[in-house]
This record gives sequence, C-alpha cells and structure tokens, in this order.
Amino acid sequence: MVKNLIKTNLFESQEDYLKIIYLISKTKHGGWVSNGEISLRLNVKPSSVSDMLHKLEDLGLINWKPRSAIRLTEKGKIIAEQLIYRYKLMKIVISNIFEIEDENFLNEICCKIEHDIPVELCESVSVQYQSILNKSKKKDSS
Repeated sequence: MVKNLIKTNLFESQEDYLKIIYLISKTKHGGWVSNGEISLRLNVKPSSVSDMLHKLEDLGLINWKPRSAIRLTEKGKIIAEQLIYRYKLMKIVISNIFEIEDENFLNEICCKIEHDIPVELCESVSVQYQSILNKSKKKDSS
C-alpha cells in the first residue's frame, strides 16, 4: 500500500504522461525514456510530447533537456506510483464487488477513477477493503 497519498493539481493529461514515463522507465536501465517512446505509447505527435514535457519540467516532475532522454524526478515518481496504486486498488475493488469480467470496460472505468478519486476516499476504500479481506480470511480459517 502506498502511504501518505498526496493531492495534486495536475490535469489528467499530465498525470497520464507521468504514468507512461514511469511505466516505460521500469523497462529501461537507468530509467531514461525518449520522446519517441512516449509518443508511441500515447499515440500522439512528438511535438505534443515536447510541449507536455516542458510543462512537466516547469513543475519539477521530470529531468529533461530538449532532444535528450527524460527521467522522472522523485516527486514525479511518487505521483506516478500513486496513480498506479489508485488504478490497481480501484480495479481490485470494482472487479470483486461488482464482478465485472470485461477487462476493457474495467480498465476504462479505473482509468477515469484514478484521476478523480479524492485522496481521502482512496485511503478509506483501501482501509475498508483490507478490513473486508481480513474478515473473509478469518471466516475461511474457522
């Protein structure tokens, strides 16, 4: 569980870029990502990526110099990890409670929720869901 979730004032598109940079960087030695890799993953023009990278750099979320590789700062990494945590938490909770089996539909819902769920609600859902799991485990072992 990610502790101490932080509120951000980022736009959904900015969060999407952070998440994609993070996911790509996990497959790379050193964590450096190229503009082209981001462009391919998000299906946007390289010039659009460059525009967003300038914004993310100004916010202190990435280290980047034009025409070179990109890496998340510690702050950018924390935000990306929290977005992924929110997504995974919502996916687990929604799929189990509502028994949704359509993976595409589930992904679509969770992608929307991860950006909009208030920090306090996310933390509460996490605690409550863990409590349900613990009660279920106790029941099963009885």
